[in-house]
Amino acid sequence: MMREFSLNAGTVMAAAMFLTQPAVAQAPEGMPPKQVGVVEVALQDVPRIVTLPGRAVAANSTDIRPRVGGIVTDILYQPGKPIDAGTPMFKIDDTTYQANLASAEAQVASAEAQVTQAESAYSRTEQLLGSGTTQAQVETARATLDQARAAVQSAAAALTLARAELGWTTVTSPIAGIATVSETSVGDLVTAGQADAMATVIQLDPIEVDMYEPAARFLSLLDDIGAGNLRLNDELNAKLTLEDGQTYQAVGELVAPGVTVSTSTGSIDTRFRFDNPNNLLLPGMFLRGQVELGVTPAFLVSQSAAVRDKIGNLSAWVVEDGKVSQRRLTEDGTYQNQWIVTDGIEEGDMLVVDGLAGLAEGAEVVTVPVTFDENGVVRDIAPPADAATQDGAAAAPASDEPASEAPATTEPAPAEPAGDAPADAPATE
Repeated sequence: MMREFSLNAGTVMAAAMFLTQPAVAQAPEGMPPKQVGVVEVALQDVPRIVTLPGRAVAANSTDIRPRVGGIVTDILYQPGKPIDAGTPMFKIDDTTYQANLASAEAQVASAEAQVTQAESAYSRTEQLLGSGTTQAQVETARATLDQARAAVQSAAAALTLARAELGWTTVTSPIAGIATVSETSVGDLVTAGQADAMATVIQLDPIEVDMYEPAARFLSLLDDIGAGNLRLNDELNAKLTLEDGQTYQAVGELVAPGVTVSTSTGSIDTRFRFDNPNNLLLPGMFLRGQVELGVTPAFLVSQSAAVRDKIGNLSAWVVEDGKVSQRRLTEDGTYQNQWIVTDGIEEGDMLVVDGLAGLAEGAEVVTVPVTFDENGVVRDIAPPADAATQDGAAAAPASDEPASEAPATTEPAPAEPAGDAPADAPATE
């Protein structure tokens, strides 16, 4: 037999009012308000540091090619070893070029002899002008002398080229750096200006790094500068993080700002130069750069004091008139494990950084001033020395047992209920 139930209109209305009644965060009856650690936020100049992907490139790199043709007779360098500018690297058979030099020297001597003969003929012809020679003969002798002198200049130029070509049979490095393994073997025939390089010399110290800034971020920075939210530094410097996570010690200086946007990546390429005495950075290596652009007025909020919701909004708890209120924050990156907050809190707000578990909107709390140590751990602010002495004397135990150190925050222990725990009971950290 089924039982029949009837609900009158008053019961339904009372239930509806109960379900729609807003929940008010209150501590269970008989429990004191929750203690929370707070810090007072202050507006300050925070360094604006952007992190960019980068790739190392050689400051100078040259392919070694022969300037004359011939058979390679010797390889004069050790691959992988530092070499200076002008260091011999390859030797090419110079027999032909020795002969060319000797021929050029003979041509110079012959041309000089012709000049001597032409000068004598011109002098005799000029002296006999009017007594056996004509003006036309004098002019012809003069022209012959000029031609002889021009022949000397031509022979001298050929001699200079022959000496240069003989010198080019020893292939040297035009820059200082590290030489790669030779692509040419002894006995190979090389030609002047060939497409294939005999080796490559790369300068590793200093080395340069290209960093890539998205064009959209660049426009955002320009907006911040125009609005006065960012003051640029006089000089831009950069630091590097290697692929294994370690920080590179040297600080890079700006070589050239980017002036074009890549059509494939939509980024701007900016180049920095770093000292590389140990050759730790190699061309082609992927790196992560941190560039300090300037300073921006903002609040620093510990990352442990703020949370993100499911859609990415950042928020934190602030104490107002003894009650907590959740604020939505606008952040602009991080600095030393803290959010750079530009909106959502104001100067002098008491930010909750400890005892966050179980907080609800409008809950009454007791604030305890705290601070952060060098490791980012919340610590109580030490009382003045005289006050601590007086308190210690008043609370000294009668026995010789040392008093145990009180924790940074103390949570009241909830009374054990007879039945189920109340739904609004605060969680214990």
